Amino acid sequence: MAAFFLDTSAVVKRYVQETGTSWIRNLAAPASRHFLFVARIADVKVAAALARRRRQASLNPAEAAAGLSQFRQDLTRDYRVMEISIPLLQRAAWIADVHVLRAYDAVQLAASLEVRSQVPSLILVSSDADLNTAAIAEGLPVEDPNAHP
Repeated sequence: MAAFFLDTSAVVKRYVQETGTSWIRNLAAPASRHFLFVARIADVKVAAALARRRRQASLNPAEAAAGLSQFRQDLTRDYRVMEISIPLLQRAAWIADVHVLRAYDAVQLAASLEVRSQVPSLILVSSDADLNTAAIAEGLPVEDPNAHP
C-alpha cells in the first residue's frame, strides 16, 4: 500500500487505452489498497482531455462519454480530492514562475506538495515531462506511467 498523486496525464490513462494504461489500472485496482489523490481541477482537466480526443476522433462520442462518466463515478469513490485554496493558488503561481509550468500543471504540483506535507511518502504519477522535472526539483518522487508499457 502506497500513496500516489495522479496528474491528469496519468488519470486519463485509466479511462483511455494508451501506453501505461495497464500499470495505472493496476495501481488503481481496489485490491492494491493504494491511496490515490487528485486535485479538484482533475474533473475539468479529464473532461477537456476526453473532449479533445473526441474532437480529434481518437475516441468516438460514446467512448468519451463513457470514460467521463466512469471517471466521475470513480472520483467520488476511489480518489481523495485535494481542494483548491487561495494559499495553494499562491504557491502554484510561484511554482509556475520558478519552473515555467502551465497554469493547471502548477496547480497540480502545488496540490501534490500540499498532500506530501501530510503524507511524506507521496509519489507523483505523471507522464508530463515538464511537470515531472519541476516535481523532482521540488523533491517529490515521480513515476511516469509511460515507463510501464
